[in-house]
Amino acid sequence: MSLTNERIQQRLTEKFGDVLSGFEEPYGLLTLTAQKDYNLKVMQFLFDDEELRFRFLTDITAVHYPERKNEELAVVYHLHNLQDNIRLRLKVFTPVAKPDVFTATSLYESANWMERETYDFFGINFVGHPNLIRVLNVDEMTYFPMRKEFPLEDAMRIDKDDEMFGRGGNI
Repeated sequence: MSLTNERIQQRLTEKFGDVLSGFEEPYGLLTLTAQKDYNLKVMQFLFDDEELRFRFLTDITAVHYPERKNEELAVVYHLHNLQDNIRLRLKVFTPVAKPDVFTATSLYESANWMERETYDFFGINFVGHPNLIRVLNVDEMTYFPMRKEFPLEDAMRIDKDDEMFGRGGNI
């Protein structure tokens, strides 16, 4: 009997109940949201459970939703069960004013670099991380470049021609 998204959702709901929400399956990928203080508990369960066996961390990233009051930052985990070849996406939301989320480095060693990168670009503070430092941007940088906190273009620029970018003019 192969593991299905329905079975995974059932096991998670039995264990965590209302802590989890937003179950959906875009393109067949089970996606769910956990309350932020439960990120590590949910991943530990997914890792340890002999039926679920999500023991490979594919990726960690973040998304900035400036319009979502008190949950502007989403931390997104992609987990993989290699034995049954099934994946899932776990999301937790945190306020941009206090972007603290528990580190997953005790569970997945590969989380070390991925959390550093996510900190470097989004400013997520992974609580308990052994060495949370910038890895791709300069240490002197005082902002997090992937946050949507700056205009996409400088309206005052005069050194570019919009026609070169397919905007305006006769095309």
